[in-house]
Amino acid sequence: MSYAGDVTPTEAWIVLQGDPRAVLVDVRTHAEWSYVGLPDLRSLGRDVVRIEWQRYPDGSINDRFVDELAAAGVETDQPLYFLCRSGVRSIAAAEAATAAGWTESYNVSEGFEGPHDAQHHRAVAGWKVAGLPWVQG
Repeated sequence: MSYAGDVTPTEAWIVLQGDPRAVLVDVRTHAEWSYVGLPDLRSLGRDVVRIEWQRYPDGSINDRFVDELAAAGVETDQPLYFLCRSGVRSIAAAEAATAAGWTESYNVSEGFEGPHDAQHHRAVAGWKVAGLPWVQG
């Protein structure tokens, strides 16, 4: 594993609540943020850092991802929790951040919506299913 490790959404939320330096980085697309929703960190007095790992609509890798992470003011010694839809893109983001010097880059393994169930609905795991705070629109 070339990043700090995997955590569940609930584990990430517990750290975010307890450590004011911890940062949640949502690497989904602008479309997902707008139409699916976002984790809501207002009760913690902060916002989610939003940086696309893959560009919408063509799916190309964001070659400025690391630069945008630095521009967001995230320091290399802060704990980072990368979140995508299901925990796949966020692994790549955690690996890229680690390679660029962020020493505590974690993947939120179930993502925001989690994997598909038998009916191909995303309703079995993830940030939303865990009942963690989120907003839509």
